Amino acid sequence: MDATKTDKSTKAKNRVKELKGFYTHLMVYIMINTMLTVVKLIGTYYYGETFMGPLWHFSTFATWLFWGIGLGFHAIKVFRMNPFFNKDWEERQIQKYMEEDRKEVEKYTHTSDGNKK
Repeated sequence: MDATKTDKSTKAKNRVKELKGFYTHLMVYIMINTMLTVVKLIGTYYYGETFMGPLWHFSTFATWLFWGIGLGFHAIKVFRMNPFFNKDWEERQIQKYMEEDRKEVEKYTHTSDGNKK
């Protein structure tokens, strides 16, 4: 009983650590990208461009986009939202391979007239 309690405690601590890591990543993402966007807008405005010009330039939001993709994958991992390899997929694969093994065994244990060897 004590080992189970320790195992559950360890899993809970690891889960909290994962969540903390994700939220830290999210906070850094927002702070750094906001700073980069403000610096870009102020810098281009200083050199005479209009406000809307650099706002819609690819370099202004490229970091948001690409880092955001990475952040999205981090969220999928932390919140266990993997749509491709979930428990249903695992169960289907297990059943598929068990059925293939059963057919393979049947192929060698039955003769052509249906009687067992």
